[in-house]
Amino acid sequence: MTYQFTIQGRLPGQNEYTEACRTNKHAGNKMKQDAEDTVIWHIKQQLKDLHISKPVILKYDFYEPNKRRDMDNISGFAHKVIQDALVRAGILKNDGWKEIRGYLDQFYCDPENPRIEVAIVEVG
Repeated sequence: MTYQFTIQGRLPGQNEYTEACRTNKHAGNKMKQDAEDTVIWHIKQQLKDLHISKPVILKYDFYEPNKRRDMDNISGFAHKVIQDALVRAGILKNDGWKEIRGYLDQFYCDPENPRIEVAIVEVG
């Protein structure tokens, strides 16, 4: 089974998060919590009360407004935030090796509609 949700806009990048952490540990924590809250809101709106017990593969399609940010900068922080949000929202029990078998990233440009599309694919 495959489940999908979309996060409108874009999340902060790994470089922004690292800079916030270096500035002040509370700033980095606030950035992560704010991003997680945004992701959880999208999850709850689109996946409702879904709970997945099987292992999954996560497929991320990142639609950026331009090509200014490096791909690893885009995805690094996003992986952590989205996977933690899936656990906090109760979709996944945990984000360890037993629950998440891997992930696939693809990147596109869409200046009119930046977003992150996430597919959760059950395996096994």
